[in-house]
Amino acid sequence: MIPFVRELEFEYGRCDQVSPLIRRVIARNPGPFTFTGTGVYIVGRGEVAVIDPGPDLPEHFEALKAALSGERVTHVLVTHHHMDHSPLAHPLAQAFGAKVYGLPAPSDHGEAAGPSLEEGDDARFRPDVILADGEVLAGPGWTLETLATPGHTSNHLCFALREENALFCGDHIMGWSTTVITPPDGDMGDYFASLAKVRARGFETLWPTHGAPVREVAPFIDAYVAHRRAREAQILEALGAGPTTIKAMVPSLYAAVDPRLHPAAAHSVLAHMIQLVREGRVVTAGEAGLDAEYRLV
Repeated sequence: MIPFVRELEFEYGRCDQVSPLIRRVIARNPGPFTFTGTGVYIVGRGEVAVIDPGPDLPEHFEALKAALSGERVTHVLVTHHHMDHSPLAHPLAQAFGAKVYGLPAPSDHGEAAGPSLEEGDDARFRPDVILADGEVLAGPGWTLETLATPGHTSNHLCFALREENALFCGDHIMGWSTTVITPPDGDMGDYFASLAKVRARGFETLWPTHGAPVREVAPFIDAYVAHRRAREAQILEALGAGPTTIKAMVPSLYAAVDPRLHPAAAHSVLAHMIQLVREGRVVTAGEAGLDAEYRLV
């Protein structure tokens, strides 16, 4: 079982000091994919970085401007291009004379995931500065290192705060839930590799964009990986009964999950299936998809 962390004391729009170097403001956009809403992190004092400004909601924008009053925003960082993370990045940067840092939305996938999944794609998202893995950004008393962590999306980034041995992990790891992997932009093989990359760094704390921090990092990531491997085993077991489709197996595989999440769950199964086909353990006629028929090799 994944030791989820779901207790979170907060008020919408309030700026909370959550560590010596980190403040957080939570947007009022709760939902099945955002939990209580988007948590925006402010790093440092005086000259600060803002991570994942969130949705472009007037109330939320005003709360962020109030929290940042009298300070200089030097960096606006975005983990990835989903609508609950990136839309306010450029308005906030323009308001404070800053630049937006991240990776652009992939242009080749369009809206392939469908409007019903996640909070939707901010397909027009383009940062002012494109970041590379290992790139370092700094301000007075704080240092952030970029970690490329594709999997949830192809352009997903995490940011390590060296002074606190902490990681702002976006949607790569979430304390309250598992992460959705939605092909063609999401990739299960990349996701496993990115989880291993984060675990190897030995961070003391993970700060997801949604929900509470994860303090027991290594056991949590191990449980995350074990959950994915168990799901993989369930898929193989279902195929052991004979050829079938993803849509046919999702209701039983995810019987305990909110039915509103079944469309997203189907795409995570598709991500598993694509990886199993790559590994030569499963075959399908034609292109892998939700309606394709799969069978064991």
